[in-house]
Amino acid sequence: MLKPTKEQLAAAHQKTVPDLISPELHVLFCGINPGLYSAATGHHFARPGNRFWPTLYRSGFTPRLFTAAEEHQLLPLGYGITNFVSRATAAAAELGANELVLGAQALDEKLKTYEPEILAVLGITAYRTAYNFPKAKLGRQPHKIGRTQVWVLPNPSGLNAHFPPVALAEVFSRFREDISGAPEW
Repeated sequence: MLKPTKEQLAAAHQKTVPDLISPELHVLFCGINPGLYSAATGHHFARPGNRFWPTLYRSGFTPRLFTAAEEHQLLPLGYGITNFVSRATAAAAELGANELVLGAQALDEKLKTYEPEILAVLGITAYRTAYNFPKAKLGRQPHKIGRTQVWVLPNPSGLNAHFPPVALAEVFSRFREDISGAPEW
């Protein structure tokens, strides 16, 4: 995957990255929205420094460290990726609360269609806003969406200073153990 130019990054504003999804996944990971780097490359969590791929590997979800360009290798493992909001921005802070609420409604429809066992939302603040659960905490949520159990995990963005890489991997490891059914490598 080639590094996008400044022009390509600027042109990526408002673009989308297609969902990586199929029926009956074990876990559907849900980001907030794609960043410009992801939109420019067409791959989820593509920006260097994003900790999603290293965290998946360190926590045992993948047998080796995948790159964003290898994202399709998640599907045979039972994992997929979507976002609350499909349009790319330079920062998630550019999204309005209404966009997250509308995104949650669209996400609910995807969950009813594809029926993953578990939705793993990557970002507590986005989850609280999107679903109007202002006191929600990280971890398993007390409700389902259709047949899908909902979990909230920390956002793997390098901007999330509350969770350095080791702590982030620990949270994802506990999540993996709690949901069982994830393969052992």
